[in-house]
Amino acid sequence: MLYLKILVTGSTGQLGSALLNQLKESGYKVKLTSRRKPDGIEDFKWIYSDLSSGEGLEEAVKDADVILHAATSPIKNSKSVEVSGFKELLKKAQHVKHFIYPSIVGIDEIPFNYYKLKLEAEELLKNSSISHTIVRATQFHHFIDHLFLSKSFLKRYIVPDKFKCQSVDAGEFAEHLIGLVDKEPQGRAEDFGGPDVMTLREMAELKIKLNNEPNKVLSLSLTGKLYKSFCDGKNTNPARKMGKITFGEYLSEKIKGQ
Repeated sequence: MLYLKILVTGSTGQLGSALLNQLKESGYKVKLTSRRKPDGIEDFKWIYSDLSSGEGLEEAVKDADVILHAATSPIKNSKSVEVSGFKELLKKAQHVKHFIYPSIVGIDEIPFNYYKLKLEAEELLKNSSISHTIVRATQFHHFIDHLFLSKSFLKRYIVPDKFKCQSVDAGEFAEHLIGLVDKEPQGRAEDFGGPDVMTLREMAELKIKLNNEPNKVLSLSLTGKLYKSFCDGKNTNPARKMGKITFGEYLSEKIKGQ
């Protein structure tokens, strides 16, 4: 049985885009909401909304049976989007049958402000009367590549020493989330991790090898609780290696597309 209508928030982001690509052939009735209209969505209805101001939220949520909440803002207006705006969204979503909230592995153990806000949002959803599923994933391949390995400096990739990652393909996680739509709400579901735990140094060396680059890797040892938490792998869950696409395969596909 398919729900009447799915609402995807944050439809222009990386996860939102991955969700749209897979929902096109799903048979679900889908509508989208974001501040900017995505490209190539002729089959979907789009509604403008802004979590930071609350504008458009009521119209967006109206008639939705399921919400896939891909909207997020790790850098700009984080508190107003992740917490204040999210709280307003929940107020307007009391009729929703299933609210699916993608979150991040380790947010309860890593002292990073954005993660604290995500944890606060989880608590808001758990304490609401809305039937929901919260599922945490490890960082996306693209995120790690873009944040740490997008550019070299003086033919060096400069990365934090011993910093661990278990990156996962955004499309695989999107498929997992869509698979939850017809299931009963689970509350806090099992984590969804990538297939391998690697250090940033290993990931940089792999990129150099696959791209046949002349670059080297410069590792920096840092201090502080935040750095230690990533070195300890608090952002990973080796027991939940659910993704199949490796970081190397992601890089290889990226090379083919260049």
